[in-house]
Order: sequence, then structure tokens, then C-alpha cells
Amino acid sequence: MKKHIAFALTFILCMSVLTGCSAGKTSGENGQVIVYNWGEYLDPEVLDLFTEETGIEVIYDEYETNEIMYPKVETGATEYDVVCPSDYMIEKMIENELLAEINFEKIPNSKNISPQYYEQSKEFDPENKYSIPYCFGTVGILYNKTMVDEPIDSWNVLWDEKYKDNILMQDSVRDAFMVALKKLGYSMNSTNQKELEEARDLLIEQKPLTQAYVVDQVRDKMIGNEAAIGVIYSGEAIYTQRENPDLEYVIPKEGTNVWIDSWCILKNAPNKENAEKFIDFLCRPDIALKNFEYITYSTPNEEARKLIEDEDIKNSKIAFPDLSKLEHLETYQYLGEESDQLYNDMWKEVKSN
Repeated sequence: MKKHIAFALTFILCMSVLTGCSAGKTSGENGQVIVYNWGEYLDPEVLDLFTEETGIEVIYDEYETNEIMYPKVETGATEYDVVCPSDYMIEKMIENELLAEINFEKIPNSKNISPQYYEQSKEFDPENKYSIPYCFGTVGILYNKTMVDEPIDSWNVLWDEKYKDNILMQDSVRDAFMVALKKLGYSMNSTNQKELEEARDLLIEQKPLTQAYVVDQVRDKMIGNEAAIGVIYSGEAIYTQRENPDLEYVIPKEGTNVWIDSWCILKNAPNKENAEKFIDFLCRPDIALKNFEYITYSTPNEEARKLIEDEDIKNSKIAFPDLSKLEHLETYQYLGEESDQLYNDMWKEVKSN
């Protein structure tokens, strides 16, 4: 959820629906589906509805970052059926043969997903074999119109000294480096050491101006008028504007990240047929709408969007931007272990400087 790509200490929230116990080793189709998803990234009532309609019990665990999810899935300590990784992590899981090819005939509601998101998914799932888009969004700047007296359209504002101690940055290596790389005119998937060193130096230069590096707190701080400007995910921006009408969200002209979180079935899934039924249920328009209203992260489900009653949300450029009209957009890609380590090492330099 929320595109947390933070390389920091986090925790796992684990819960089990209906059983009251965590998922363990299982084998064969046994009336269950074992799901591993981001925290607060699905309406709990949807799980109950699925069980009522199908009789299939949902064992449900939550995680906070892709980096927490991956090793647990890789080791097979728990045999999950369904996971919801982000774009670059899906690419890594495909590369390491952790995902099963999806039989789309068994998931007919997948047709409700707009073709543009399947097309965008080809950046990390080239043949659309392993993933079905669940949520998408952008990373942009949220600013308080009562505290900022100029139009914001560039990442450059995050280096403006007049906003010293009023700037919130994401405590996330890829998101922080994305901002700096885009400001410099480079790809956010750069593996060029010189470009990364420039981005690192730019972040070190900016650090004295920042109030804090945060994740979820950017939402609460901006709602509470505790900062003037913050880097935020679009889904969070929708929520903040409901709580504080003085807040405005913008996608900088230099471009940004378009992210996609998608449902995948694991190669060693013990309940594959139930996993297919679960994903198909989530792709049903009324269910997709229910989840969208609960989490406020944009749904790629076209039919669900037709059911939205709030015209402001239905026509929101934050929730549903026309990606074809935005420039310099990229999706995070898996850069390999060596480049991941390079990013991590440079991020440590930024944080410790």
C-alpha cells in the first residue's frame, strides 16, 4: 500500500479473517485462500462478503513494504496464494520464478480493468502474464495554499530556502531519489553512478531545508497545517483534501512515478483455484468500488468508476489523471541487486550526513 519503498525498520501487521490464527503450512485446495496484502489496503467487509458468497475462508496477513513481503514469500515459510506487490517487485518476482502465470479465463472480471493499465504494466510484466492491476497512482507535491503564495509546478520548490523547515520528504530511497533524478532531468530508474551521485548530492544539499523525512505522517502533518509542502502519493492526497480544503496536489512538469500495485498468484500457491476466484471477485465492479471508497487509492477498474456517485471524485484529475496527457512519466523497475545496494548505500549517506 501507499507505495512504501522505504528501507527502514518497519513492522508487520498480521491478522486472520474468520479463523483468528495466522496462516501456516497447508497443502491442496482446502476451502481456504491465503492472502498477503498491504496494511489497510482492502475493505475488511469485502472479505466477509467473499466468504458468504463462496464459502471459501480467507486467511489474511498484512505487510508494510515490498521489502518485508518478498523474503517471507521467497523462503516459503508461509504458503500464500495471493499477493499484491508493486510494479518493480513484480518484475523481481517474475525474474526469480516466484509467480504463476495467470489463467485469465478463470478470472473473467479482469476484463473490467482498463487496457491502459495493462499497457502500463508491460514495463514490469512484459506479456501481462503474471499480474492484474489493483490500484494505481502518482507521486506529487501537496501544498497548502494559505502557506504558499505562488503556483507550484516543479520539484524545484523543494529546494527553495524560503520554505525551510516546512518541507516534508518521503522516507523512501526510491521516491527520494526519484525526486532528485527527475529534477536533474534523468530517469528515475537510472543505474548510472555519476547521475546517482549528483542526485545524492542534491538530496544532501536539500536536507537542512526539510522538516522531516516521513511516510504516513506527511498526510497528518499536512492536514494539521504543520508543513507547507510535502511529497505524497495521490491516494493520500485525495484523503487530505477531504480533511483540509486548503491543500492542493500537483504533478511536477519534470515528470514523476506512475505506480501500479497488482494481484498475483504465487507459483507454490496451495489453493490456486480459490486464488483465481478471489481475484475475480475483487475485479467485480461493485467490489472494486467498495475497496476504492475504503482506501481512496485509484482503481483501474473502468466499470467500477462508472458506479462512483460523487461527481467530484469521478472527475478528479488526482484520482483519475489522463496519463496520455502527462509527460515524463515512468514506472519503477527492478534494477538488480547491485544497483539496489548502490541506491541503499547512497541513501545512508544522505540520511547520516
